[in-house]
Amino acid sequence: MMGHSHAVSGALLFAATAPYLPQLVMHHHLSPQEILMGTVLCAGAALLPDLDHHDGTIANFLGPVSKLLCRFVAWVSGGHRHATHSIFFIAFMTVGTWAGVSYVGRWFTLGMTFFLLAMAVRALNLCPPGHGFSAWGTIVAMALLGTGVIAKFIPSAPGWLPYAVGLGCLAHLLGDSITKMGAPWLWPLKTRYEIVVIKSSGNKLETEILVPLMGLATVALLWFTAISPHTL
Repeated sequence: MMGHSHAVSGALLFAATAPYLPQLVMHHHLSPQEILMGTVLCAGAALLPDLDHHDGTIANFLGPVSKLLCRFVAWVSGGHRHATHSIFFIAFMTVGTWAGVSYVGRWFTLGMTFFLLAMAVRALNLCPPGHGFSAWGTIVAMALLGTGVIAKFIPSAPGWLPYAVGLGCLAHLLGDSITKMGAPWLWPLKTRYEIVVIKSSGNKLETEILVPLMGLATVALLWFTAISPHTL
């Protein structure tokens, strides 16, 4: 799947589960503003597994810094669609985020917020095209602005942030599992699992049908759970 498809799927999954799963998993009821923040950050988290793709568009979301990071992740994980596309990675990112939030606190929370926002901006093409300074400079500026806004509302140790990160990674794996290449959910086992719905990445089914439907569904869910929760 394309980056914007992953981002929208992450937003949809968070918006769809926010009224129910956090209460079951964390015994915490999310407020409307937490649902909105979580939806945005989960959209960025849905790109985390592709940090193993050093030649992909997402590799340039922070210019040379992200390029080096993606090369390192690709080297450590065994290349594209290996370790980072597994249940292990979902657990690793979820636990790692929990540890950062719990033991580092606000600086980790704001750093993670900036990182996820930057990935979302790149994936949703909210910046100039290309990989030059005009592109990633805009991404940095928009992510900083967004982090500044979110900083006014987000607690120093949001218990829902690890949930949003793990859910975003899960959304990515689900998306890749409906393509031909599949995903090695049980890595280090090499078997890839797929139910092919999208035969080629970026085709009309994905970009003209699935993405618009997921986007509309996300907006509708947010309307009834966060923007105007008393409508029904």
